[in-house]
Amino acid sequence: MAKDLEGKRVVVTGAFGSLGAAVARTLQAAGATVAAIDRSEMPHPGTDLGATRLFGGVDLGHTDTATSALDAAAAKLGGLDALINIAGAFRWETLAGGSPDTWDLLYTVNLRSAVAASKAALPHLSKNASGRIINIGAAAAAKAGAGMGAYAASKAGVARLTEALAEELKDQHITVNAILPSIIDTPPNRADMPKAEFDRWVKPEQIAEVIVFLLSDRASAITGASLPVVGRV
Repeated sequence: MAKDLEGKRVVVTGAFGSLGAAVARTLQAAGATVAAIDRSEMPHPGTDLGATRLFGGVDLGHTDTATSALDAAAAKLGGLDALINIAGAFRWETLAGGSPDTWDLLYTVNLRSAVAASKAALPHLSKNASGRIINIGAAAAAKAGAGMGAYAASKAGVARLTEALAEELKDQHITVNAILPSIIDTPPNRADMPKAEFDRWVKPEQIAEVIVFLLSDRASAITGASLPVVGRV
């Protein structure tokens, strides 16, 4: 792999999960140094994060906690060039059979975490001339099916955050973009849908390659975009 990100210092949230770990490995292979932030205390046994700096036990739903974690990660990396907001969760739940608490949960985990982490990253990103923020949205946010209301609403919020923050930061030369995956080929998704055609799903490594491009100098003119990365779903 070409060293497109040589010298770049990147924070990845939700980094202990399947997608986050794949992104961390791919960024390092492209030359970046990476700090991994996650709500879990430690990665699952067997999770390969390479030489990533680990910051576990971080609840990004709280602004003070997010600020402390981003400050510590930037200090460890010697600065910050990019933030990748992967932290998130999914619930399938109908309104009739579910609870409004699920809407609060997914708002906090999927949207508020990205808001808090982005706000905490801005003082660090503004110190260089090519900062990057990349959010993980969802292709499903464009039209919610039954049981998808809370999830789609929170991910639609990620899209609007991406657009608004891109406008806010464009004169600071900080780009803000979102990736909209379909079903991601991860062990939990395979376990939940054992009869699905897994080869149609997008793989974490494919999403990671798009992230590398968006972090590179080749993508300097792209901001405010929401890019579908859907495999063959």
